[in-house]
Amino acid sequence: MSKLRVNCVEENSHSRLHVAAKSRWEEWISTAASLYSVYVTVGGVVACLRPSTFSWFVNAGPTSYSLALGFIMLAMGLTLELKDLLNLFLQKPLSILFGCVAQYTIMPAFGVIVSKYLALPPSVSVGLILLACCPGGTASNVVTLIAQGDVPLSVVMTLCTTLGAVVLTPLLTMILAGTYVPVDAIKLSIITLQVVVAPILLGSYLQRKFPRAVKVVAPFAPLLAVLTSSLLACSVFSENVVRLRSSMVGLSVSSDLSLFNRVQAIFASEFGAVVVAVLLLHFAGFFVGYLSATLVGLAEPQRRAISIEVRT
Repeated sequence: MSKLRVNCVEENSHSRLHVAAKSRWEEWISTAASLYSVYVTVGGVVACLRPSTFSWFVNAGPTSYSLALGFIMLAMGLTLELKDLLNLFLQKPLSILFGCVAQYTIMPAFGVIVSKYLALPPSVSVGLILLACCPGGTASNVVTLIAQGDVPLSVVMTLCTTLGAVVLTPLLTMILAGTYVPVDAIKLSIITLQVVVAPILLGSYLQRKFPRAVKVVAPFAPLLAVLTSSLLACSVFSENVVRLRSSMVGLSVSSDLSLFNRVQAIFASEFGAVVVAVLLLHFAGFFVGYLSATLVGLAEPQRRAISIEVRT
């Protein structure tokens, strides 16, 4: 009997050590996945100094971009169950509706307010309002995952707002900016099916068909999604570095000025106004989205998902 007790204690100790070791490396992966801003910042600096670093990815576009977006949603699908997404429409229809309405009211409204407040030129105002009238993308799903928000809700809102963009984006842009922006409904629907719906369905199918394999891969899914999203952001930035530099060349800031006065001169220019406008737009979208979700009594994970979806 005594040997039996000793063996049980040893076995339990070994099991606890195994669980502790497993949770430790999962924490490392989770920490690495939370460094999205670091990856984007480092990649942005590299793209600015040497844009050719991402040329292999840019030159393969737009196929490379579609595949990357599909891979991000596949990684999301591995962490979700299809029944969870379907149950959302029955259990949280008001949350979905609130998120979609917030996306197409809060951001467009602040797009107009910011452009008027900063007295932006007409061309810049139209661009800012168009940005505000566009739906959230797959980046919102990745950020929601990092922020431990309601990922299924984020995915469903992305799907709904993207499909809704067929009508709402050109309509709101025409009303608020006086400019009609045509949207190819058929093409957008096909892209949505390819990039959002199909990868999630595939991920859910793999989760149900090969649960053991998915259980091994799933802890790495958030990190892979974050790295892929960072690659996308940095590649897009590298494509526009030349235009950014040409805008910066137009800034004639005297070297005799102090550092503070140089920064002030940059932000007083049109380039600085655009940077400030975009920052204000996204900050307002996140803050008001979170505040609105709080006022209607939504749970914390849902608040995060909605505020991130609105901002993104």
